Amino acid sequence: MKTLGILGSKGTHSEEAALWLKKHSREDWRIEICADIFDVLTAVRERRLDAGLVPVENSLEGSINITLDTLARSDTLTISRELVWQVKNFLMTKPLADVKAVRKIFSHAQPLAQCRKFLHKNFPDVEIIATTSTARAAELVIVDEHAAAICTERAGKLHGLTIAAKDIQDNPNNFTRFFEISYRPRDAEPIETFDGDKVLIICQIDGSRAGSLCSVLEEFAKRNVNMTRIESRPARTILGAYIFFFELETDAGDAALRGAIQAVYDKSIWLKNLGTFPVIQA
Repeated sequence: MKTLGILGSKGTHSEEAALWLKKHSREDWRIEICADIFDVLTAVRERRLDAGLVPVENSLEGSINITLDTLARSDTLTISRELVWQVKNFLMTKPLADVKAVRKIFSHAQPLAQCRKFLHKNFPDVEIIATTSTARAAELVIVDEHAAAICTERAGKLHGLTIAAKDIQDNPNNFTRFFEISYRPRDAEPIETFDGDKVLIICQIDGSRAGSLCSVLEEFAKRNVNMTRIESRPARTILGAYIFFFELETDAGDAALRGAIQAVYDKSIWLKNLGTFPVIQA
């Protein structure tokens, strides 16, 4: 049986997404709980896990930097598929608890930010406390009748909580993109075909040259390769040096993608191709 690592613990959005993927892909994954995203990716790189499902971007709060940074610094990780997951946040309390008596609300920093307007309107004087995960928030409510948690419905039910309010995120268009990451040997054959929906390349370009980024983007445009996302992260070498992440659609065809990636490679200090992958809408 193959193993799939996720950010723990039980009841997190990561676990819900993994359970959905397991059910709908009809693959017999054994889900392994890891302490954090870096641990998931390290276990995949060291081949202690067959794959890992990790968040890479939230539509409201932006990129998950640890995921991007770890992918940029690995030579053996590749993307198998992307899962787009709709995030629904619930306010949950102990059974029969009086919501008006709530004095503390626990949750992870991301849901707290996603529910900022709801909290300001309904709980302006309540202490807001960030936790390591939404599942941990649910655990803390068990021992405090004046507390509530913002978490997944599953996390609340796992800990005997009841729903006080549902779908409390400020924006209904709240989605998290997950990457399923797997191991790819360093000596594997170069990726020449692009039969998925997207391809992700990471590169570092010489930012000291005027127009260097524009020159790279032109290589995609003149071949009709559509770029769906661009992200920059510090290269962690010298101040002002950056790494760029380009997500590209594959509709332009193999020849156009090969030509564009080769041209960008020629203009880069280094370049990595993390593979082509399908996009699944949950």
